[in-house]
Amino acid sequence: MSNEATNAAPLAAWLLTLVPLLWLGGAVLALGLRAAGSRWRCAGAVANSVLGVATLALAAVVLPALLVASPPESARAGLLVAGSLIIRADLVGAVMLLLVSFVGWVIVRYSRRYLAGDAGESRYVPPLLATLAAVSLVVVSNHLVLLALAWVATSLCLHRLLTFYDRRIAALIAAHKKFLASRAADLCLFTAVLLVGQGLGTYEIDRIAAQLAATPVLPAGLQVAAVLLALAAVLKCAQLPIHGWLIQVMEAPTPVSALLHAGIVNLGGFLLIRLAELIAAVPAAQALLVIAGATTAVLAGLVMTTRISIKVMLAWSTCAQMGFMLMQCGLGLPELAFVHLLAHSLYKAHAFLAAGGAVEQARIQQMAGAGRPVTLATSTFRAVCGAAAVAVAAWIWNVPLGDQPGLWLLALIASLALAPLFAFGSGRGLRDWLWPPVAALGVALIYMGVHEVAAATLALQTGGAAAGWVVALAAGAFLALFALQSVIAAQPGSRLARALYPWFYAGFYLDELFTRFSFRLWPVRLPPSPDSTGVSR
Repeated sequence: MSNEATNAAPLAAWLLTLVPLLWLGGAVLALGLRAAGSRWRCAGAVANSVLGVATLALAAVVLPALLVASPPESARAGLLVAGSLIIRADLVGAVMLLLVSFVGWVIVRYSRRYLAGDAGESRYVPPLLATLAAVSLVVVSNHLVLLALAWVATSLCLHRLLTFYDRRIAALIAAHKKFLASRAADLCLFTAVLLVGQGLGTYEIDRIAAQLAATPVLPAGLQVAAVLLALAAVLKCAQLPIHGWLIQVMEAPTPVSALLHAGIVNLGGFLLIRLAELIAAVPAAQALLVIAGATTAVLAGLVMTTRISIKVMLAWSTCAQMGFMLMQCGLGLPELAFVHLLAHSLYKAHAFLAAGGAVEQARIQQMAGAGRPVTLATSTFRAVCGAAAVAVAAWIWNVPLGDQPGLWLLALIASLALAPLFAFGSGRGLRDWLWPPVAALGVALIYMGVHEVAAATLALQTGGAAAGWVVALAAGAFLALFALQSVIAAQPGSRLARALYPWFYAGFYLDELFTRFSFRLWPVRLPPSPDSTGVSR
């Protein structure tokens, strides 16, 4: 390794370490300031500094890869403390840290205007900065114990933001359910960490892959640990039936809803990406992720079609997207899950912060007039185009179906999800019938191309494809979703649509059941008499 690359690795580690320290220092400093304006100025200065440091850290991580064509596999870059590598300087962590820093920078600026004049705006700043500090520490941690502690801190700091309006009963109930779900996830995570440390003799994430490779038959303890990690991710990512807190957390300030996408609600996915080697080695963990993720994505997708409130619809969309991300991890494609995490975080954070413009957009669409009605024939044609496009794209990218059936399935889902964009116009012209297969092929080519680039760049473990029956189950679930949505779109007034609508609108009554269970497990204390708007006087 060249001298430039050797010097760049420690620099990157120190820069990555500096980011959570800056957020934490800002939170402590804000606590010592009384005036809201002073706290906001402190938060703004910290956010600007963090964004600059995170950018430099990414550049310092990328630099060695550019200077050294084939760095030795034994090279370890990070911050060593007492002989252990506790901060890891790698591309995945650096990119994720820049995402968290950028979204945090935007949210700090937006929150100052959003909460201007609010009676409690000054107490909003410290937990906001502390939450970003905890998330950043999770992202850069290479030691499982440190990661688990930061994971818990993220939830506890976020709880203060979720209960910002402490007289809103709905907000308190949502935070209460989130608190219980998070504690269950914490228990799963800490138990898994203990089992991994005992089974592999190390808590360092970058050494786990090497230890797994030297262990041909995993002991029962490590298999249980993988299942517990998958369960912790399911609980953290608000999967059905414990999803209700994510929907009802819309009672919190809008910037908090956007903050959830800065590595909080998707933190379970990042954990699975970091420990992809262990998850890929345990089929039971993969099956749990695929079944839970596919079920949530399908049911949440159906419920989302009945929502009118923009923020609630976005929350249901997040629930479905988190399910899709977990399914990607379960199918043995962590690099696609990472790309999905980045894209969804940026898009959804922007969507929440720009939700106020949704009414204007709806008026524009209404004035533009409705498009051509969807029929079963056009939906069938789109499905056939999508399947054919995936086969052609797989042939071009040389992706055999037997080797990576999960990638074929995900590419098909991506094509079907974009089916409404395949314009048919009148359906009489040649162009109207040529565009759908061309667009489907473009989507499939791009999706598989992103996989190839991400796999080569991120160098994550992609082995251990899910069992064939698990892939078939996920495929059946999404094809059933596509068929049902096509039937309802073609015949919105049919008896089937009228019978299913109440179930979709009620979220299949799953949240009601979980709410009753959580209240029996640990009753929540509610304020005695909120005012008519639910806001404290």
